[in-house]
Amino acid sequence: MLSTTADYAPNDKNRQKLLLSSRDWETLATDRSLRRENTALSKTGGSERGFHTRTPGQTDRSRRTGHGNYESDVSSEEEDEEEEQLFERARQDQTDLPTEYWQIQRLVKYLKGGNPTATVIALSSIRDFNLSVETCQLAIRDVGGLEVLVNLLETDDFDCKIGSLHILKEISENPNIRRNIADLGGLQTMVKLLDEPDKDLKCLAAETIAHVAKFKRARKVVRQNGGIKRLVGLLENACVSGHGPTSHSSISENAKNIEVARAGALALWSLSRSNHNKHHMQRAGVIPLLAKLLKSSNESMLIPVGGIIEECATDPVYRTAIRGMIPDLVKNLLSANDELKKHCASAIFKCAEDKEIRLLVQKYSGLRPLHDLLQKSDNKALLAAATGAIWKCAISHECIAQFQEFRTIEALVQLLNNQPEEVLVNVVGALAECAKGADNRATIRKSGGISPLVNLLTGTNQALLVNTCQALRQCAEEPDSIQMIDRLDGVRLLWSLLKNQNPRVQAAAAWAISPCVKNIKDSGEMVRSFVGGLELIVSLLKSKDVEVLASVCAAIAEIAKDEENLAVITDHGVVKLLSNLVTRNEDILRRYLAEAIAECCKWGNNRQAFGDNQAVAPLVKYLKSSDPNVHRSTAKALHQLSKNPMNCVTMHEVGVVRLLMEMVGSKDDVLQENAAICISYIRRLALANEKSRNG
Repeated sequence: MLSTTADYAPNDKNRQKLLLSSRDWETLATDRSLRRENTALSKTGGSERGFHTRTPGQTDRSRRTGHGNYESDVSSEEEDEEEEQLFERARQDQTDLPTEYWQIQRLVKYLKGGNPTATVIALSSIRDFNLSVETCQLAIRDVGGLEVLVNLLETDDFDCKIGSLHILKEISENPNIRRNIADLGGLQTMVKLLDEPDKDLKCLAAETIAHVAKFKRARKVVRQNGGIKRLVGLLENACVSGHGPTSHSSISENAKNIEVARAGALALWSLSRSNHNKHHMQRAGVIPLLAKLLKSSNESMLIPVGGIIEECATDPVYRTAIRGMIPDLVKNLLSANDELKKHCASAIFKCAEDKEIRLLVQKYSGLRPLHDLLQKSDNKALLAAATGAIWKCAISHECIAQFQEFRTIEALVQLLNNQPEEVLVNVVGALAECAKGADNRATIRKSGGISPLVNLLTGTNQALLVNTCQALRQCAEEPDSIQMIDRLDGVRLLWSLLKNQNPRVQAAAAWAISPCVKNIKDSGEMVRSFVGGLELIVSLLKSKDVEVLASVCAAIAEIAKDEENLAVITDHGVVKLLSNLVTRNEDILRRYLAEAIAECCKWGNNRQAFGDNQAVAPLVKYLKSSDPNVHRSTAKALHQLSKNPMNCVTMHEVGVVRLLMEMVGSKDDVLQENAAICISYIRRLALANEKSRNG
């Protein structure tokens, strides 16, 4: 090994490894004109230069670019921000480059023409530098070192392969360099190295693949070259604690197998960001191996395994399998390692839409550890994962009961201030679920949650606005809370969100407006004070989104209870717009559309106008729905419409009497009463007609 000296000050943090002394360069048979050559380097990367010198057995990769090999499959999540915003960073002025830049370039130049022994020495010397520093990484690339390192992977010399992989693993943390490695065909060679018998070589190859395969095209290359099956195979021989060998040699062997499995898991973690790769991993048998490795006590193994499970938790096949992993995920929530806890909490977050999984988390005592993670306010990624898991678990009443015991709601309210949006979305979502209970609505108010929730309505994050509207919708059902919302001008802010271009935000705002109008005293006057507000909400009846239509109908049903407001929305054409929707067959829309029609019938000649707009006959078909809520609201509408004689004739002609007779026997008093009144109006009209005919 070449000697090194420490000729830099101890406090120079960028030079943590020893650099070669200038005196030692005289021992290397390098080109003495190299420095002059280096000063002429352009700002383009080394991959664009024509270096062709190779040691025996090396392969020329100058034409192996693979530019047509782009990823076509859909990724499970978007590319890393750094990958999407890659740009070629401008070189510093050549005179400002540090000494190690030139030293590394001398070594790379020596790599190209040396014998195997000298090559290994040069590789070892390069490893003595701090390769996490970008200057060192770019020094290798700018002189064509990447091509040499990739070529060395195909030599027969084991030490050259190991040394090259060590360097490639370090420098492939750089987004530009990992793309250069892929362009040079390095991934194909690394995949082949996974078949090598030596475990150290397989480890390094898998770890380097893990770094390089962080962008779409690289993930596709690994898949197309059979890398997924090979990487899954690396997981097979590792034994977890309590199930492994007992002899000293066997323990040592298993430790090596665990390292191999860990490296394979790291690579699969990077690959699992592609939906196509998830399916290939599943077909290669990764799921039972993940379940086995999740029982390990080795944290360095558990972190990538947890990362894979987190990435795959959105896939239905994996989600079904994760049900059996819940006990181990919950156990790892108690780990001392925050990164491991984040992966486990995030996996629960992603798959707890499944009711069975929510109840399993509760069964295995996972709710308390999730609550305790709310104290990790300094770790925003972990906090986001924990609040997300709490949000989804809170969908089940059984889980909310336990959260009440832990005082989780109060803890969530304290997180409504000074948190990143990623955390706020989950916190507000959890509060919206908890607020479905009357006691919890009071808890949110008493804990000071109403004011920050109203303040969040002024933001721009779409998901946060949706969750905030849903939380306020629930809180508006409590008398004291609605007073605070009104006092803080919350209803005006909700109304302004009806102008948002996102249909989900529009729908959430309209759903929240409905209980506000219902429960605020003198709400009719308040609504009229919103300039253009009534025209705006009526215009949303032209929306193509069924959720927007249903929520706006619900709001109009409340608004129309004020006579003056009903007169205004009638002038804005509400009857025609409601009539245009009666042929829709979505029960969620039918329910609130019928409610709106029932209320709008109470002004002027609106009953007749609905009949003139052909709205009566389609409404009768609503009574055939399987939803009792649709029956109830439809009976109200038919009751109001039946006060017009021509509407009674239309109803009778389409067979409404038989359907209403069934409703008269309902246990729902409102349904029963409205059905009976409607029948009575039809019967009176029939008797009057009969009497007139008989003189």
